[in-house]
Amino acid sequence: MSSSDVSPMSTTSPTAPVTQIPSARALWKSQDQHSGALQDWAERQHPSLLAPLSDEVARRDLFRLLGASVALAGFSACTRQPDEKILPYAKNPETLVPGNPLYYATAMPWATGAIGLLVESHMGRPTKIEGNAQHPSSLGSTDCFAQASVLGLYDPDRSTTLTRAGRISTWNDFLTDLTAQLSSQTGKQGAGLRILTGTVVSPTLAARLRAVLAAYPSAKWIQYEPIHRDQARAGALAAFGEDVLARPDFAAAKIVVALEGDFLGNGPASVAATRAFSKARRARKAKSTINRLHAAESSMSLTGAMADHFVAVRPSELTALAAALAKAVGATFEGDAGALSAKAQAWAIAAAADLVAHKGECVVVAGDAANSDVHALVHAMNAALGNVGKTVTYTEPVAPVSIDQTAALGELAGDMARGTIDALVMLGVNPVYDAPADLAFKTALTKVSWLAHLGLYQDETAEQCLWHINEAHYLEAWGDARGSDGSVALVQPLIAPLYSGKSAIEVVNALLGKGGVVGYESVREHWQTVFAAATFEHQWRSALHDGVVPGTAPETKSVSPRSITIASAKREEGMELVLRADDSAFDGRFANNSWLQELPRTLTRLVWDNAALMSLATATRLGVKNGDVVELALGKVTVRAPVWLVPGQADECVAVQLGYGRTRAGSVGNGVGFDAYPLRSSGGQWSATGLRTTKTGDTYQLVTAQMHHSMEGRDLIRVRESGHIEREGPEEKIPTVWKEYEYNGNAWAMVIDLGSCTGCNACTIACQAENNIPVVGKAQVANTREMHWIRIDRYFEGEDFDAARVRFQPVPCMHCENAPCEVVCPVGATTHGPEGLNEMVYNRCVGTRYCLNNCPYKVRRFNFLLYQDFVTESVKLQRNPDVSVRSRGVMEKCTYCIQRISQARIQAIREGGRPLVDGDIVTACQSVCPAEAITFGDKNDPKSAVAKLREEPHHYGILEDVNTRPRTTYLAKVENRGTEHEG
Repeated sequence: MSSSDVSPMSTTSPTAPVTQIPSARALWKSQDQHSGALQDWAERQHPSLLAPLSDEVARRDLFRLLGASVALAGFSACTRQPDEKILPYAKNPETLVPGNPLYYATAMPWATGAIGLLVESHMGRPTKIEGNAQHPSSLGSTDCFAQASVLGLYDPDRSTTLTRAGRISTWNDFLTDLTAQLSSQTGKQGAGLRILTGTVVSPTLAARLRAVLAAYPSAKWIQYEPIHRDQARAGALAAFGEDVLARPDFAAAKIVVALEGDFLGNGPASVAATRAFSKARRARKAKSTINRLHAAESSMSLTGAMADHFVAVRPSELTALAAALAKAVGATFEGDAGALSAKAQAWAIAAAADLVAHKGECVVVAGDAANSDVHALVHAMNAALGNVGKTVTYTEPVAPVSIDQTAALGELAGDMARGTIDALVMLGVNPVYDAPADLAFKTALTKVSWLAHLGLYQDETAEQCLWHINEAHYLEAWGDARGSDGSVALVQPLIAPLYSGKSAIEVVNALLGKGGVVGYESVREHWQTVFAAATFEHQWRSALHDGVVPGTAPETKSVSPRSITIASAKREEGMELVLRADDSAFDGRFANNSWLQELPRTLTRLVWDNAALMSLATATRLGVKNGDVVELALGKVTVRAPVWLVPGQADECVAVQLGYGRTRAGSVGNGVGFDAYPLRSSGGQWSATGLRTTKTGDTYQLVTAQMHHSMEGRDLIRVRESGHIEREGPEEKIPTVWKEYEYNGNAWAMVIDLGSCTGCNACTIACQAENNIPVVGKAQVANTREMHWIRIDRYFEGEDFDAARVRFQPVPCMHCENAPCEVVCPVGATTHGPEGLNEMVYNRCVGTRYCLNNCPYKVRRFNFLLYQDFVTESVKLQRNPDVSVRSRGVMEKCTYCIQRISQARIQAIREGGRPLVDGDIVTACQSVCPAEAITFGDKNDPKSAVAKLREEPHHYGILEDVNTRPRTTYLAKVENRGTEHEG
């Protein structure tokens, strides 16, 4: 059935009828499929079609008729590519060679530590982001946020001017007004001056801010991030008397226990953690055993999805679980955390047994959402197990100043409400939107007479301020930043500021009376105090070239454990609220990024929305189903939200995602989803008890891609147990009437390791950035018309909905040897290349979509409408010039990044005509993957990595019984559940 024949999706009606899975392993994608409602829906919608499908002749007649309708639709969709006018350079820059991209090292600042990057630049335009292999925080990989940040650079909704009271003004006018304000503070030593920033990881910016405080001793600098580590800080203070950062070595740990700790998916800091964890997760015939992961969470995350043993616990039960675990492994503490439920007790017994059996080669971790008692208990457990110095070390935090951010923001709000603050400067933050609701931050701002705001957007906070300064994107600004490991990278711009924006360093320079000093001069000046004078230029250039300053990572600290006393707690009986950062919008800063909004969330597969996540048991008790709107009430605050059922949610808990319901995000993010921040208080930033949930009777259309492009009914995801990865039965070669192709040169292939893949979605965004793939919007996704060339299929396994296990499977084009798409194309638009690629000739395609219908893998995309933006000038700058920009009426799909293959071949010719060697070609999805789950290369080369992986005993291809002989193949997922933990 073609995409055009599918009815629009609703929350209660799946997009296509799919029968129940007949295999012994029950794999399913949605609650409707799990319950059998999917088949019932199909019978109601198409009773006349289902019966004849069992008859082969009637089946062929049906698809012949469908093919005719597809052909007519395809011809009507064809249009001509828009004309483009180009102008040549009058004089080329010396280093610029048209067609040859340049790469520059930089870093993307982040609260938990910057991520080191290499940015590809075409003719002075940053177009694609890669990880910097020399930077410890990225190791050559990135995540979806870093990949999508290049789109943010060219966002037409960015703030483009400096304004005063909503009217366009100038930097000089701002400096004049600022000078007057600072003059009034001189006699008071800055008592009425406050500076609010996010978590600062820039040594230069931190030094400048300290200089401001030295000049105005009574002024205060406050840091606040919605996604902060206040509870981790408090736990470290309780355990050691000082704030330290735990650094687990996941590659060395045979057993990992995570308590509300999403180390695989919590922002860019997860990239290095994923690399290390996946290294220990790789099963090969030379080493078939892998590590084991136990996870306890209130709402399943990427880490929980990867767990061999997972338990969903309510937030109020987490301390009791940590205490039970600590007692079992021999850690000492005072206090009674209360009793555990039966399933949590069974999980704790199994996890503790593993930890005790692997002392010194295990690690326990906790996430930001875990309370301070849990963090303190985790430190005690690692010490009792002998892990310190082996699988976990301690260093100083990444941020130069350690403060309780929530308390500091509360003090600021109180001072403003009392009218004791004269001037407030806010740098890159949006507290009107994301501050805890009980602080009434927006109301408190009205008591401050002089407000200045620096930001990329005219957001909710900018609306309340006298002055707004348009901020330079990190790809436009000079700076520096510490990575998640503490190493410093210099941040260098790839392009001059598009809108003459200012960086935070330049605004702080203005506070020091140096408004004319630019960021470049400031960063150089700071590092002149660090580098030796005689070698400064050499060290400066080396740091810019390599993207990391050597020797800047903090040394390991020796910590002394203290006695721990935890607060007594009792198990709550009412419903509880869980608040988490979103997989795409995060805390709201990416709400206007269309790539991220249309990226299906890893577990729910929702797009363009957030939802109130519930377990099936909770939803059944409340009498709600997918798409029903409920009212969530905490105290006097109420929020309306649509329901979505997903496994891995603790019973009697509702999990909501932050970052939505924006009013001034931009044209993309405004009005998307519901705002959960009103439910967040300074005393309950991650969870809250006393939640009242009421069914309203209303419904809301949530769009999910979880049932799109389905291939159910086949052995798609194979699973092996650690230590037993051998093939099940002999491999059979199916006879074929197809003519065998001979590949005397290269034969490109890809192998994806399902055991390493965490489902992080980075590959999808990397492919989108590399190949100029457009977004289509919520309504078009509802019609199954999303354009992603690589998707992450997410399956659940198990009969119990709430306890189901999660499986991820990236699916690009298979580049079949016997490609069903090639034989049905009437115009030869899809052809078989001499190196085994299934190639698309866009100029031939007339949009019949026969190839789409004939593809068993559902990896071909048809651009029904003009999804590309050919009007907005800034958007054009982002596109990769090596990939054609498709208009409308042609079929698109994964090409194995054929442009990169061609570039590598040309480079090899330039180097004396040498043959291509393994590693010369790295596809976009392969380069971004932090788990190194994707391998690409020449299968004809027996020494290549891809050829060796194809010889592994757990190697297989999906839908092999169709005899398409795919070039994209898989390694079976290997898990380590262990017979000792069965039941």
